[in-house]
Amino acid sequence: MRELFARPPVPAAVLVPIVDRADGLAVLLTQRSSRLPNHPGQISFPGGRLESTDADAVAAALRETEEEIGLPRSLVRVAGFLPDHLIPVSGYRVTPVVSFVDPRYELRLDPTEVDEAFEVPLGHFLDPTNHVARVREYAGEPIEFIDMPFGPRNIWGATAGMLLTLYRLLRGEELAA
Repeated sequence: MRELFARPPVPAAVLVPIVDRADGLAVLLTQRSSRLPNHPGQISFPGGRLESTDADAVAAALRETEEEIGLPRSLVRVAGFLPDHLIPVSGYRVTPVVSFVDPRYELRLDPTEVDEAFEVPLGHFLDPTNHVARVREYAGEPIEFIDMPFGPRNIWGATAGMLLTLYRLLRGEELAA
């Protein structure tokens, strides 16, 4: 089997923010700035690489979220973690930090990093009819991925992978090691 990483993966963390609305739970997502050199315009969770000043993945996810969308950590309650996601394309090992967010938040987006923030009902991701199999090429090989379209947006790649992991955990499925 070919090595997926040319060097050890870079530690990173994202916040998986779940908002408890009167009409149900929603997931807060961002659309990356179209001016970014890496993954411009893609739908993602707020987050980024661990810095030397970050005590751990939680600290990094909270710091990055505050920097990117202005969500104060005082409105975030960490609930737990999803398994790390290895992302060979970018060379990261991402720790998803699942949290609950006070619905009274007000965001201040950093336009150099984020074009938009929006919520999607959690139920959308928990409905398997919204999991669309697509084949993409990676390193010359066709690989099947799951996309999760929502209106005009297409949630795919690592973000969809993390949401699919959340779906499987909530269904009580065993995750492969």
